[in-house]
Amino acid sequence: MKKKSFVILALIGASIFTGKSSFGQLQLPQPSPSASVNQTVGLTEIGIEYSSPGVKGRPVFGALVPFNEVWRTGANSSTKISFSKDVTIEGNKIPKGKYALFSIPTATEFTVILSKDLTASADSYKQEDDQARFVVKVKACEFRERLAFMFSNFSDSQTTIDMEWDKTRISFVVSLDTDLQAKDNIEKELGKTWRTFNSAARYYLDNKKEYETGMKYVDQSLGLKDEWFNNWTKAQLFAAMNKPNDAYKWALKSKELGDKSSNFFYKEQVEKALVDWKPTTDKKQKVENIFK
Repeated sequence: MKKKSFVILALIGASIFTGKSSFGQLQLPQPSPSASVNQTVGLTEIGIEYSSPGVKGRPVFGALVPFNEVWRTGANSSTKISFSKDVTIEGNKIPKGKYALFSIPTATEFTVILSKDLTASADSYKQEDDQARFVVKVKACEFRERLAFMFSNFSDSQTTIDMEWDKTRISFVVSLDTDLQAKDNIEKELGKTWRTFNSAARYYLDNKKEYETGMKYVDQSLGLKDEWFNNWTKAQLFAAMNKPNDAYKWALKSKELGDKSSNFFYKEQVEKALVDWKPTTDKKQKVENIFK
């Protein structure tokens, strides 16, 4: 028993001299905690990993972060940005992959740099490792204590990436080839099931484009299997093309098949469409498109 007590006392004494506890490490807030933000834009995953320093009452740009010098665009190691597919940033073609994000600030603009060297620091950065560099204007923003990245104004085809710190914001636009990627995916998957062709048709329906192409795909879907869902898709396509009589006919067939199904998940929309699209003698009748 004495020997065991001696061992415990020895461990406590060692922790006093080393500053480390044998029973756990002291946890305190980090000066620049790690942060990350991710966003799916269209079919592309975009991620940003960074450390978030605070203002802490200090002058930031032009002082803590010097002008006209390479900055890691964060704290600790350089900020990293990744893309799951090829993108275009401010006119620069960027292959899919991960990059170190550096910048060179001035009072009115930042030179933003994507470096292929993920291990580079501000001191070891080399311009020959650039994948791209471009200039963006500095904008004012509401005070932000900690540096943060965020996505704004994003659609299926582009997004804006903003960085804010103190009262400074910089932004750059990332553009995507989502339509082309979607068409490629459609072509790769077509021919497998009626659902695949129906999904392809609904892509054009939901994006309000190339309705004739969507009609071609839904007809191929119906050729494989006559279901309430692909009949409903064809009805919606006719409605989108402002052909209410045809839309009504296919919606009616969709309801007949759907009433026999245990999974008629658009029942209310189909029934509403049959009221809205019911043929009348008014040749100028317009149809209101109904989408999911």
